[in-house]
Amino acid sequence: MITEGRVRVNGRAITELGAKADPAKDRIDVDGKRVRYGGPRVYVLLYKPKGFISSVSDEAGRPVVTQLVSAVKARVYPVGRLDYDAEGVLLLTNDGDFSNKLIHPTFQVPKTYLIKVSDVPAKEKLKKLETGVHLEDGKTLPAKVKFVRATRLNSWIELTVFEGRNHLVKRMCQAIGHPVQKLKRIEFAGLKLGALKPGEWRHLTEREIAGLKGSSGR
Repeated sequence: MITEGRVRVNGRAITELGAKADPAKDRIDVDGKRVRYGGPRVYVLLYKPKGFISSVSDEAGRPVVTQLVSAVKARVYPVGRLDYDAEGVLLLTNDGDFSNKLIHPTFQVPKTYLIKVSDVPAKEKLKKLETGVHLEDGKTLPAKVKFVRATRLNSWIELTVFEGRNHLVKRMCQAIGHPVQKLKRIEFAGLKLGALKPGEWRHLTEREIAGLKGSSGR
């Protein structure tokens, strides 16, 4: 079966014996039919602290977020990413379809960040964040911005974005001339940290899972 090219992993034909795939993460098709993963679906909300990579491994040997949820009795993967020096809401799951739909740009899932930026942005600059700024990979989608407070040298703002490009929030703030000093994701698709402290996690409730699946168009 393998050598005949009847098996596809993530759309690519597999013809080598011994090729590996993870049924919890990869899409596996045999003769054009999807092979469904039969294990229990697990959904975890983690308060990611700074200093962890949003991955299951790191070539440089840095800590990864899956080390923080090692007590979970399933192999879970982060949904999207949160920068190494950022903290806040991060979802992990072994439901590949669910994860892909949450991060797919079609569904524009909201992500809200509390950000400390340098200096005090003028109202016109915050308006640019709302209407979209031009980056090297294209103009950003309209965002929601709330000015929180100013300190002597910096300011705090809340920024809600609806797309998931790499380092998007940092690049948006850099584009208006106010680099990010600190970054914390306080909400993802309606889920908040609540009483969780950095490094702590919990399982999602059935109601939360249903709500997320609704928001991802599933």
